[in-house]
Amino acid sequence: MKIAIIGANGQLGTDCSEVFSQNHEVVALNHSDIEIADIDSVKKVLGEMKPDVVVCTAAAHNVPKCESEPNVAFKINGIGSLNLAKISAELGYKLVQYSTDYVFDGSKMKPYTETDAVFPQSVYGITKYAGEQLIMNYCEKFFVIRVSGIYGKVPCRAKNNTNFIVNMVNAAKTKPEVRVVNDEILTPTPTREIAKNTLSLIETDAYNLYHMTCEGETSWYDFAKTIFETLDLKTPLFPASVKDFPIVVKRPFYSVLENANLKKIGLNQMPEWRGALVSFLKENYYP
Repeated sequence: MKIAIIGANGQLGTDCSEVFSQNHEVVALNHSDIEIADIDSVKKVLGEMKPDVVVCTAAAHNVPKCESEPNVAFKINGIGSLNLAKISAELGYKLVQYSTDYVFDGSKMKPYTETDAVFPQSVYGITKYAGEQLIMNYCEKFFVIRVSGIYGKVPCRAKNNTNFIVNMVNAAKTKPEVRVVNDEILTPTPTREIAKNTLSLIETDAYNLYHMTCEGETSWYDFAKTIFETLDLKTPLFPASVKDFPIVVKRPFYSVLENANLKKIGLNQMPEWRGALVSFLKENYYP
């Protein structure tokens, strides 16, 4: 297969490029190569390339910035998805678009399946949900994949080249103590595991909406605690409440996803979150 990866130099795109290229031809596309918000750019680049699969990891996902720049967020997350969907229908390639746990409000307080009603609480969540709907309504060969709490060896460029692990390691080096909320629940998931499971999925024709996160759930505090213990960070770490921090954007307090549709087709390959995190830290942070 010939796979075009949009956003190939990002946190998720980097791992997708490495994993997919082991068995398939990969064409890495960055923002200088294609502008998904411009349908002419999408049609020209992908029309000349003729890929079998397009995997879009590009998004406006700096959550506070989406609040202050909603037009930009919708242009990328909404119109960009629509453009990819329309050209997918025209050229016949499979389309993979990643979405987010932020389409939910967190009130269910138990894992969300793909059939649960959404209620996004932020511009980011709303625009990502719009993108989901546009893809599922404008093209036939789609895989819409919701992820949660992702981290990878290449930090997120949209968040000043950081992710939660980078932030925790830096905080442990520079602060006398670190406080992390213990009343927001999620499932930390490494981008490499997402890439591996995505590859298995796109080798099928099981077009659908999927949740793709590690198994289990935890708080941000326990996520941090595992990082501190695994890397033997000595800075004191304390639990806190979301009420202790100013709320810039409304976020779901509980956003655990159940990989129900992957399990239905026998393709849920996602590991338990803690083991995956420890393995990642040993591979990327041990001397």
